[in-house]
Amino acid sequence: MAGYRKLSRTASQRKALIRNQVTNLLYNGKIVTTDAKAKEIRRVAEHLITMAVKEKDNFEEVTVKAKVARKDKDGKRVKEVVNGKKVTVFDEVDKKIKKDAPSRLHARREMLKVLYPVKSVPAEAAGKKRGTVEVDMVAKLFDEIAPKYTTRNGGYTRIVKIGQRKGDGAMEVLIELV
Repeated sequence: MAGYRKLSRTASQRKALIRNQVTNLLYNGKIVTTDAKAKEIRRVAEHLITMAVKEKDNFEEVTVKAKVARKDKDGKRVKEVVNGKKVTVFDEVDKKIKKDAPSRLHARREMLKVLYPVKSVPAEAAGKKRGTVEVDMVAKLFDEIAPKYTTRNGGYTRIVKIGQRKGDGAMEVLIELV
């Protein structure tokens, strides 16, 4: 018996399908799909959430000095003339950053292997490129999803049967984060 369902697809198509549906499940919280696909998605999604729960607090806050361009009241960079050339003026500021421990960095990279990049489009900018924001799904896993499941030992998803699909009679289910 195989260790996974083939879903009538080649390996690359199956991997892309699972990655896409896992990304959408973690981004939206729930998706509707077939029963067989949901059971495969559950395996991958629960593994990612487990990694996030284990590594969510495994970092240290570090203060670093960074050069930031000085801006005027309109938000444009301030320039001054030095030796006949226009040069941007920079200020040094202290920034606090999270420095991942090696195990958290490894978990982050393992998550990035599975999750696709997600772009969030605001309602007023629908259909336009401008105003879209790249959502950091790994940060969402560590900061929003993992804290909800710290006391839970697995079982982060729920599969609810909806009924048979009209076209081909496949069993449709709703898979959601608990």
